[in-house]
Amino acid sequence: MATTPRVIGMLGGMSWESSAEYYRLANELVRERLGGFHSARIVMASVDFAEIEELQVAGRWSEAGDLLARAAVGLQAAGAELLLICTNTMHKVADRIEAAIDIPLLHLADTTAAAVAREGLHTVGLLGTAFTMEQDFYRDRLAAHDLTVLVPAADDRAEVHRIIYDELCLGDVRPSSRATYRGVIHRLAAAGAQGVILGCTEIELLIHAEDSPIPVFPTTRLHVEAAVTASLGGAG
Repeated sequence: MATTPRVIGMLGGMSWESSAEYYRLANELVRERLGGFHSARIVMASVDFAEIEELQVAGRWSEAGDLLARAAVGLQAAGAELLLICTNTMHKVADRIEAAIDIPLLHLADTTAAAVAREGLHTVGLLGTAFTMEQDFYRDRLAAHDLTVLVPAADDRAEVHRIIYDELCLGDVRPSSRATYRGVIHRLAAAGAQGVILGCTEIELLIHAEDSPIPVFPTTRLHVEAAVTASLGGAG
């Protein structure tokens, strides 16, 4: 007899635009794998991103980590059996969240690095918020998987960050910004990147494989695929 799928806990709302993609993708993948009317077993905590963004800008990461840790404890109490933090940037406080719960945390950078390794690549470009591109919490996690990580030049980083917060987090997807990102990706490829990590969950609303001359690693989809695999286990 197939085992009952484990309940996926989603710590989302950062922004809800990408959290909606997490929910949609998880249900689509479960339906693809199990067929019929099957859907994913999910509990979600959707925080107010305005509170998180204010703490990010102020550098009050410990407070943000405590806020998310409390939400994660609530997800566990609601029946979650594994946890996803549905944002790349807030993996800066992943250790604080993980310490507060007794269920496995599927780290987004680990699932992404595994996908890069499956493709046999060693040098990748990283797009994301300024926090993700410029601080070491994410780059070092990727480097621990024997990856060399390249980030865009300062002007490109600023524009990539601006588009995320001023447009994508608000559901504003502009062709002009897609062109901007394409240019950044081409410059990363010219600098030696063999692939590019879309290291912000909103970027997948804008950029797809056809927009890049090198392989694209969509972190939201990769994270959800790993979660569904972990959830189903022997089911189906």
